[in-house]
Amino acid sequence: MTYTPTDYNAYDFANRRHIGPSPSEMEEMLRVVGVGSLDELIGQTVPDTIRQKDPLDWAPLAEHELLAKMRAVAAKNRVMASLIGQGYYGTVTPPAIQRNILENPAWYTAYTPYQPEIAQGRLEALLNYQTMVADLTGLPVANASLLDEATAAAEAMTMAERSAKSKAKAFFVDQDCHPQTVAVIRTRAEPLGIAVVVGDPAEMVAAEVFGAIFQYPGTHGHVRDFTAEIAALHEAKAIAVVATDLLALCLLKEPGAMGADIAIGSSQRFGVPMGYGGPHAAFMSCRDELKRSMPGRIVGVSIDSRGNKAYRLALQTREQHIRREKATSNVCTAQALLAVMASFYAVFHGPKGLRAIAERVHFNTVRLAQALRDAGAKVSPEAFFDTITVEVGVGQAGILAAARHRGINLRKVGRDRVGISLDETTNADVIARVLDAFGIHEAAAATVGLGFPETQLRQSDYLTHPVFQMNRAESEMMRYMRRLSDRDLALDRAMIPLGSCTMKLNAAAEMMPITWPEFGTLHPFAPADQAAGYHEAIGDLSARLCEITGYDAMSMQPNSGAQGEYAGLLTIQAYHRANGDHRDICLIPVSAHGTNPASAQMAGMKVVVVKSAPNGDVDLDDFRAKAEAAGDRLAACMITYPSTHGVFEETVTEVCAITHQYGGQVYIDGANMNAMVGLVQPGKIGGDVSHLNLHKTFAIPHGGGGPGMGPIGVKAHLAPYLPGHPETGGEEGPVSAAPYGSASILLISWAYCLMMGGAGLTQATRVAILNANYIAARLRGSYDVLFMGNRGRVAHECILDTRPFAEAGVTVDDIAKRLIDNGFHAPTMSWPVAGTLMVEPTESETKAEIDRFITALLAIREEIRAVEAGEITAEASPLRHAPHTVEDLVAEWDRSYPREQGCFPPGAFRVDKYWPPVGRVDNAYGDRNLICICPPLESYLDAAE
Repeated sequence: MTYTPTDYNAYDFANRRHIGPSPSEMEEMLRVVGVGSLDELIGQTVPDTIRQKDPLDWAPLAEHELLAKMRAVAAKNRVMASLIGQGYYGTVTPPAIQRNILENPAWYTAYTPYQPEIAQGRLEALLNYQTMVADLTGLPVANASLLDEATAAAEAMTMAERSAKSKAKAFFVDQDCHPQTVAVIRTRAEPLGIAVVVGDPAEMVAAEVFGAIFQYPGTHGHVRDFTAEIAALHEAKAIAVVATDLLALCLLKEPGAMGADIAIGSSQRFGVPMGYGGPHAAFMSCRDELKRSMPGRIVGVSIDSRGNKAYRLALQTREQHIRREKATSNVCTAQALLAVMASFYAVFHGPKGLRAIAERVHFNTVRLAQALRDAGAKVSPEAFFDTITVEVGVGQAGILAAARHRGINLRKVGRDRVGISLDETTNADVIARVLDAFGIHEAAAATVGLGFPETQLRQSDYLTHPVFQMNRAESEMMRYMRRLSDRDLALDRAMIPLGSCTMKLNAAAEMMPITWPEFGTLHPFAPADQAAGYHEAIGDLSARLCEITGYDAMSMQPNSGAQGEYAGLLTIQAYHRANGDHRDICLIPVSAHGTNPASAQMAGMKVVVVKSAPNGDVDLDDFRAKAEAAGDRLAACMITYPSTHGVFEETVTEVCAITHQYGGQVYIDGANMNAMVGLVQPGKIGGDVSHLNLHKTFAIPHGGGGPGMGPIGVKAHLAPYLPGHPETGGEEGPVSAAPYGSASILLISWAYCLMMGGAGLTQATRVAILNANYIAARLRGSYDVLFMGNRGRVAHECILDTRPFAEAGVTVDDIAKRLIDNGFHAPTMSWPVAGTLMVEPTESETKAEIDRFITALLAIREEIRAVEAGEITAEASPLRHAPHTVEDLVAEWDRSYPREQGCFPPGAFRVDKYWPPVGRVDNAYGDRNLICICPPLESYLDAAE
């Protein structure tokens, strides 16, 4: 007998690890769908006229091969002590936070907390973050994070314009702001018609500006009190913004004490590695009167159906999905995971620990400054916290080189100065090496004197809430982190079937390299030759993304999908300007993502909405008429492909042709790229620019609402107009603080592409389409599926119409909350059609998990039928009482349905059942009684009563 070896490849990452259904399960699913093969299904789903001809053909790497390659690439980066400052600092990530938060899928695979009942853990951590920011800045309201310090400054500028009573059209920028902040502010201001005035705050004319931003401490180290300047602004009915540093505020007088209206900055140095630029959570806080103008997400405190304390996202009516081009901002992705890390850093150290770290950094800087002065060096400023500038004349290049030779990066300032910023990681050895680079070989004397006037010393307490007063024992910290994660539902527990959000596997091998010091500790403005590994990774990822999309060039700078939209539209506008055209109209279908019209408004465009045809496609006649009416004012159209309705529209090439006929450029939103990779290239079907949601299609985890990356691909004619950066050159202005945005998480997408291989990526797309069509087929007869293609197929997502149930009093909210009892996160609710559920299973979900989800939906449909038949009212049904908590289970049961039905519905696990920590959250109560910092414990008792 001849032995036949197995053909099973244990190291096939794409088909054995990333893609959920096995080949035999796929055959079963195809039979339910009613096709003989996956090829047949794709042929019925994707129009042949747009199918790409050349396959993606690079070979895959196994996980261990990938990690070996990443080690080799990491070794090409040079780890230095970067004392460049400029908003980025070395920091110590407590191992307890690295292991239990950053490397824990319970935290990094969670979705944005739009369903508060299953997000109480991360909402509490984000409320801690808001409290930390509010306390340290001395302003009462803070948001749950923004993208980076520079974009937060730009957001503050537009917030000031909305809020100021002044009629002035200019915004003042302190010349001591970080250069990248000034550059991003200029980028944001230009299309909005805001004049930016950069200068010395002492020379500011308050009556001529609607607002101003001051850096505190300044980029070159200056610590100055802006109370007088802020008072002058208020006299002129203008708004004062302070860009500040949280660690410095542990010692320095806080912005609120100076009278500031808004404070912004980065929480990076609270335990978040530099990562060659990100991701890092920016912060914003403000006076109470301005809270409804604040961009981004705000976590608030409300009550649940039993009157118990419950957290939720507050004031969501400000958001772009609701207000579209009238939104306060296009911000969609925050930096939730990094905000959680920063908040735990504050909990871990407490106010005493943070003050001790701040003192150590400051006293080391005083010691260094004194040693330099004792040696005859001219050191400025007189008042500083952690940054000094040394005049070195013609010796600048030599000193910078000598420092690099000793493993130290200093900052080049002008032609004759050197900047030095110390941080938490600076020790006596680093100080000795810095002095050695200056030719000073005597050890600097230890000192505890202040480097700024005592009048600038902070007088107020901070972080007084009990959460920041915990015992610092790691056992207690570990248990607190575990308790919070247990309150949440993330991908490590269950499928999250969100349409348009692509909650797919974030593989461990993809995540591991980001915490390696060779990638984590690099400063974004370090010399390029120290980041050769990063440049190799970014360059190779760019090339593969160009091959996947059919575009000619990529910009990796935008650090969210919404920012990718904005950057793409700015690129289009720069192209038009270069051609001497003044185009300002953007055609956007009514079904577009909410960020699309908000981004167009930010880019200085006028939004013209295009109707949808009855089948959900773009109304071609309306599109053509509005393009013709726009004529030589047509700047762009923004479309999503496959459509927001989850269908491959066959008219897409015609929409592109009409736009080009009238001189416009085609922006194809990359939100649904997971249905296209390997099958359709947007750059080959008429697209001029697209952003890619790397946190969707390319496996970067959502992190509870961020991080994200939104690089843009463009055709060759737009490449010269991609975002530049003051650190790397480039004609056009930057949109993010760092040249490559959140560079460290680009490694995740690169690893994903390398392990999947070209064929694996294509198979992932095919299986994503199979999984969605399998759900649609299994639910047929129980739920109507809206918007199917001409041959009765959906793309990678399907929209379930729950509107007919409203006649019986059952809402889409009832279904979403009942799914929690089954152990599932709800699909996307009421978008793009109100009263519907948009379901996207992704390719990573197994047939068993998809079947469990289908079982849950079918059981819910039976409960709806009972209401429709008059067997029970909607108000008395388990649908309206959902979700059911342990408190409901053990309390006296007085409901009209059995306890078993309420708490253990079909599809729910019994042994491993997820129990939501709170009942249905009262949103209206939370907005009427807005609390967005950690309230005193007694207030919870008041709420319950």
